[in-house]
Amino acid sequence: MTDSIWKRDEIESPCIKICVVHPKARLCTGCLRSIDEIGQWSRMSAQERRDIMAELPTRAGQLTKRRGGRAARLANK
Repeated sequence: MTDSIWKRDEIESPCIKICVVHPKARLCTGCLRSIDEIGQWSRMSAQERRDIMAELPTRAGQLTKRRGGRAARLANK
């Protein structure tokens, strides 16, 4: 048996298995895709996937750091 049976031409998912949705941006903090994009990924065309992959680097700026714990308490004093 050859590996060619298991190889696929489609674009792989950008998922890095850190699946946490940012509360304001509504993007996954791991792969930067929206909930809708994640859910529809397997049904998207190769071009739709390429378009999303090209846009992902620009989305990182939409995620603001959450300040919790001690840092948040000190900032609110």
